[in-house]
Amino acid sequence: MPKINVYLPDDLAVAVKEANVPVSAICQAALERVVREVTALREGGPEGRSAGDQDWAAGTGVAFARYTNRARQAVALGRQAATTLGHSYVGTEHLLLGVLDEGGNLAVRVLEALDVAPEDVRAELGAYVRAGEGSEPATSLTPHLRRALELATGESVRLGHNYVGCEHLLLGLVAEPDGLAGSVLRQLGLELRVTRRAVVTALSGYMQARANEPVIATHRFDEILRRLDAIETRLATGPAA
Repeated sequence: MPKINVYLPDDLAVAVKEANVPVSAICQAALERVVREVTALREGGPEGRSAGDQDWAAGTGVAFARYTNRARQAVALGRQAATTLGHSYVGTEHLLLGVLDEGGNLAVRVLEALDVAPEDVRAELGAYVRAGEGSEPATSLTPHLRRALELATGESVRLGHNYVGCEHLLLGLVAEPDGLAGSVLRQLGLELRVTRRAVVTALSGYMQARANEPVIATHRFDEILRRLDAIETRLATGPAA
């Protein structure tokens, strides 16, 4: 059986050892879940069907099960934007409009923190998006959007989250190289690594506000940033010889 090495931060490794939890079984279950979701996004299979939006999600492969309510709403609003524009498909540009239309999510806060006004994003998209002549609700997901959603799930896993929120959707859109949304966001100055750090910082502030324990929260997110640095360094240098 092929092996995959998993490296944990020292403090987490010690805690896992002391708790005597079955690491292999837990990792396998988590990986199986994520692989199913990513495969569903790639192939549009039944694994991604959601009871909350069966009238459209059935057959699209969108893995709604781990999406937050705001993220689900952003996707629904993206479809609505596509339909309003007379498009038969839902693309990255529509999802970005959906995230902006939802309005109260962390992705919008991250844009503002990076000095990118949501109104500017909307205006820039408007310069490229042309209305179609369709009258039926948009149905299919474009390959670029499917890839962006896959990348969003990957960003969630990278950050150690058990959910997909609008902030992950934003990261997926920025990371997707060929979609209109990513192109517009990069033109406005968003870069994946900087955006990812802005997400971590925004989450840190949210956790501090909820827990009212700034020292603990700061330590936790400093550790996440350290891990991101290590991952990005390894990716930049490539595999060891």
